[in-house]
Amino acid sequence: MNKLLAPVAPLVLLVALGLSGCSSSVTPDAAPTTGTEVEVDAPKEETPADSFVDGVLNTNEVKIAITDYRVIPVGEVGNEYGEVPVLAIWYDTTNLGTSDRDISPMEFIYTFEAFQDNDPDRENTLDVGSLPDDAFLDTQTENIKAGGTLSNAIAYELDDTTTQVELVAGGMIGDEIGRMSFKLN
Repeated sequence: MNKLLAPVAPLVLLVALGLSGCSSSVTPDAAPTTGTEVEVDAPKEETPADSFVDGVLNTNEVKIAITDYRVIPVGEVGNEYGEVPVLAIWYDTTNLGTSDRDISPMEFIYTFEAFQDNDPDRENTLDVGSLPDDAFLDTQTENIKAGGTLSNAIAYELDDTTTQVELVAGGMIGDEIGRMSFKLN
C-alpha cells in the first residue's frame, strides 16, 4: 500500500505548497483594513408595484392624486366653448425624483383613459376636452422639479350625463393598474 502512495506524495506536497502561497490575509471574521476591498451582498430593494387606489396613482416615477371632479354643462365656466358636457377632474402631480425624464402635469393624459360604458358593441373611450380651469394655462406643460408638485385639471367629453365614467390608470401606457368610477348624477 505504501508503494501506491509513494509516487503521489511529492505531488500532494507540491500542490499544498503552491496553494499556501495563494492564501489571503483577510479572514472572514477580520475587519477590513484601509485599501482592502470587501464584497458585500446587500439585499435587493424591491420596486413597489404601481397602484391606483382611492384616487391616488403611485408609480416609481410619479404620484398623481385626484383632488376634485364635477360635471360642467355646455356654456358654463370651464366648458364655455364645448359642444357637450364634460367631466372635469382636478389633480396634483408629484415628480418623485427617481427618473431623469421630464415630468409635467400632462403626465395624466399619458397615464389615464376614460370610458363611458353606454354602447353594447364597443368600448366607448372618451375624448379629452379643453382645459376646464384657466388657472393652469401657464403651468400645465411645465416640467416639475424632483420632489415638486403641480396642480392641473383635465376634461373628458361626455356622451351622456347619466352613465358613470370609468377612469383607468395605465390605459395608454400598458396594463391596467387600477380604476376609479365617477357617478355623474
